[in-house]
Amino acid sequence: MRPLLNKEINVQEFRNFYWLKEELQTFCRENGMSASGSKIEISDRIAIFLQTGKIQKPLRKVKCSSKETTATDLSLDTVITENHRCSQEVRAFFKAAINPKFHFSTYIQNYIKNNIGKTYNDVVNAWNEEEERKKDPSYKKQIGSQFEYNQFTRDYFADSENKEKNREDAIKAWNRIKMLPGSNKYLSKNDQRSINLTSEVKE
Repeated sequence: MRPLLNKEINVQEFRNFYWLKEELQTFCRENGMSASGSKIEISDRIAIFLQTGKIQKPLRKVKCSSKETTATDLSLDTVITENHRCSQEVRAFFKAAINPKFHFSTYIQNYIKNNIGKTYNDVVNAWNEEEERKKDPSYKKQIGSQFEYNQFTRDYFADSENKEKNREDAIKAWNRIKMLPGSNKYLSKNDQRSINLTSEVKE
């Protein structure tokens, strides 16, 4: 069974279980911590608190006002910095440079986040490469790591053994796995058998 989320839980147990963002935010408020930020940021904040007892302040994001940065100030040579912000001005630039239908997809947001030091020209190339991949019939849109439920249900219905199942069945399966320690990734029966065999060989 999943343990209670309180100050007594150790950091390893905390990391092993799935928590709703609302649960994490409640814990933060009860313990004098900031409840702002993404689910990943809040989880990291709580882990540090459980491990060290220290309250970490949320990272301050530098915002560029429209007076400081406009779409006309940007170019393909603009370098991605640690304080990069996917603002309306940046979106307007990429719409003009790439396609009026441009949007900050999960793929592009992750690309920008993980490629500090590269330029907007690299972002344009990454967008075009992703658009080419979309033409492949087997292409699947990338799901952000924080959307574990979405990924679980996608994998659940991709399993041929669940072709007769419905959304309620998927939700029941999700509710079972999120109460268990470890990964919340969907595993087919074949995957589970492979893991069991691997474990037996190690023993």
